[in-house]
Amino acid sequence: MKKLIVTLAAGSIFFASTAFAHFQMLYTPESALTKGGTLQLRHVFTHPFADEHTMDMGKQHDSQTLLKPEAFYGVHKGKKTDLMGTLKEISFKGNANAGQAFASEYRARGMGDHVLAMVPAPYYEANEDAYIQQITKTIVNVAGLPTDWDSELGLKAEIVPLTKPYAIWTGSTFSGIVKSAGKPVPFAEIEVEYLNHDVDVEKNAMGPANVKAPQDSFVTIGIKADQDGKFTFGIPKAGWWGFAALGAGPDTEYKGKELSQDAVIWVQARDMK
Repeated sequence: MKKLIVTLAAGSIFFASTAFAHFQMLYTPESALTKGGTLQLRHVFTHPFADEHTMDMGKQHDSQTLLKPEAFYGVHKGKKTDLMGTLKEISFKGNANAGQAFASEYRARGMGDHVLAMVPAPYYEANEDAYIQQITKTIVNVAGLPTDWDSELGLKAEIVPLTKPYAIWTGSTFSGIVKSAGKPVPFAEIEVEYLNHDVDVEKNAMGPANVKAPQDSFVTIGIKADQDGKFTFGIPKAGWWGFAALGAGPDTEYKGKELSQDAVIWVQARDMK
């Protein structure tokens, strides 16, 4: 979301237009597994490249209570499993501050794709006096058998991949379709960010930055879908990349305030060695 910052110094006023990209993370270390096992998942609302602030998930404008996610589930070979009971509240420490987040474990049993989806409670962004709800997917594959990776889950805001999101070589591309309640979103605005920090799932903390952006526009990369809601992005570096289609969902208001209902998907690229 874009903000206008006003700074007073020595009687002067300076205006700067800056974009702070919010990304709901649904993180696990590896997306392509040779065999099944128990995945460590971390659900954090943050700025993955700059890591200048970690948000409290579920923050509301009219209450000190932080709301839990509305839904969290997995889909494997067409079968949906409710995972809400696996969520545990944690404090996740970024490089600037700590914020409320969630940890969970998921048993990736059986070959094929395991599609993980989270619908967090809307988050109140005080600087915008508005809410953000980022409906997020991460897909993990076991043993290379493709099953569910391109399935459409019927989410209010959703990026349906056209490329296997766990089988991407560095330097290749990722493509997807932005959808709103099942319908393509023409010319959807999409923010792209690199997860620029190693995530310590034992300490629930972000590590130091791995790369430095040469200029602010490289922190959050802006692209647009075409008239059919399709987009393609070249992946320049190995690691996790987040794609957020802004305002893709049909809901535009929450508790009497503006709501940006975004669709987020995470993909992982690997170097050829």
